[in-house]
Amino acid sequence: MFPPLFENRGLHTQCFMTVKQERMADRIREILSSLLLMEVTDPALQGITVTDVRLDQELEYANVFVNALGDDLRERDVMAGLTRANGFLRREVAKRVKLRRAPMLRFHWDTTLTRGEAIEQALDRLDLPPAPPAEDHDGVE
Repeated sequence: MFPPLFENRGLHTQCFMTVKQERMADRIREILSSLLLMEVTDPALQGITVTDVRLDQELEYANVFVNALGDDLRERDVMAGLTRANGFLRREVAKRVKLRRAPMLRFHWDTTLTRGEAIEQALDRLDLPPAPPAEDHDGVE
């Protein structure tokens, strides 16, 4: 049997996208990154990064994950700015991709970096004894 297309794993639904979906998601991520860097003038959207794009099977909806690297305090302002710019961004994506309809853009704050940092800090706080020296099993000393 085929694996499920979507496997629920929190906000980042583990998605088994087809090659076409992956190519289109990569293209949309590139376009949005370029637009946010070069053409969007909203100060709330300066310095944000598009970390991931996930498309549904019909290419109608694009879940776009963004982050202002290292500045989680900007989440509310960034998400409000993306809501204001959504129409412009969708229209520009439509001009640059070869689809009948441009997908609806749904923006999400990407917490992966924050969670990864918290895990790394927790691992650093662990008090683990050093590993025992490896023994040579060749019989040669």
